[in-house]
Amino acid sequence: MDRCVGAAARLPEGDRSDLAVQVLARSEPVSDLAARHGVRRKFVYQQANKARVALDDAFRSATPDDEGLFELVVTKVWLRQVIIALALICRGSCRGVIEFMRDLLGVSMSVGTVHHVLQSAAREADVINHEQDLSAIRVCLHDELFQGAMPVLAGVDAQSTYCYLLAAADHRDADTWGVHLLDANRQGLKPDYTIADAGQGLRAGQKAAWDDTRCHGDVFHIQHQYESLANTLSRRAKGAASRCKKLHDRIGRASQRGPDETLAIQSEQVRQTEIQVYRLARDIRTLTQWLSHDALALAGPALATRQELFDFVAEELAQREPEDVRRIRPLRVALQNQRDDLLAFADVFDKKLAHIARTHDIGGDLVREACVLHRLPSTSTAYWQGWNRLRAKMGDRAREGGGKFHTLFDAVSRARLAKVPAAKPLE
Repeated sequence: MDRCVGAAARLPEGDRSDLAVQVLARSEPVSDLAARHGVRRKFVYQQANKARVALDDAFRSATPDDEGLFELVVTKVWLRQVIIALALICRGSCRGVIEFMRDLLGVSMSVGTVHHVLQSAAREADVINHEQDLSAIRVCLHDELFQGAMPVLAGVDAQSTYCYLLAAADHRDADTWGVHLLDANRQGLKPDYTIADAGQGLRAGQKAAWDDTRCHGDVFHIQHQYESLANTLSRRAKGAASRCKKLHDRIGRASQRGPDETLAIQSEQVRQTEIQVYRLARDIRTLTQWLSHDALALAGPALATRQELFDFVAEELAQREPEDVRRIRPLRVALQNQRDDLLAFADVFDKKLAHIARTHDIGGDLVREACVLHRLPSTSTAYWQGWNRLRAKMGDRAREGGGKFHTLFDAVSRARLAKVPAAKPLE
């Protein structure tokens, strides 16, 4: 121990600084550094701490915290810019803007002033928006949002997420939608197709304004509704199991006083109800997963296969409809009525995959297999097992430096990243 103390005292300043740098750089374990220089680890940590403090002092600003950094000329124009920035960038409310102005700038203003500034900026932005060329937009996403009870008609470019329509309206009927879509048409908006939910006013308005433009179905709402149905039935199944357990406990306590036929009959009825509700919840959950993960998934089977699976799900729902008509029937009817619109995205995606197959002279089944493989996370074992199987199927083309294989994989990745939209990001 004394030898370590003596070695530390005799260590030159240059060696001490080098030792501290090596500790901070973590180039070697502290134990190895201490052993090499014949010193204790505590001494090594002390030198590293000195170096760390010196570095902090070197990079610490010499300007006191209360010293002025710059001067700013506050004008009415600048205050209006601050109001708009707080509302749009910071998502601040009108009263939040008022508090900021009062507490930080010492400026007093009313809610009406803030509202007036924001409305003026909106009118100026509206003029600029109506001068934009919308001819580059190929896929439109339409939806109806709500500010309180007031509907807001929204339109977004699927590729860039540019919002070309955001209009508060008194109504959301066909005439209102048609007027706004015709205005957008005059700015050059002629999309290949649009995506929207099953709103009657929205679809009728588009039909009136753009008769030849197809409106694909938005899969978000139908998936959300079926997930909600599955969750509701699962909760009912848990409730039935809880009631059955409580009744069994009552029967157990009553049996000490003698048999009770009434409780026995109730127990059997509750048990049958539990079995029925549990079976229904399980079946609906399975059908919902098939619908979401196979029929309506972007990377999935061909359109014809999706249609068969879609019809199968609808038929299975119809068979189980008598068990809970109030909950199942509205969704089953919506599913059947919207089948072609909901699956329209699959036709677009199939054409993209066919184009890739023709361009790279590769079988369509291999292209689709590469597409489906992208559903798995690249960190999973299943992903790399499928990756190796696909590479082996491509045979000599894959062995020639892997060029053809990687070209296919990159092309499918780009096609998926381009996102044939199936659900609206407005949600």
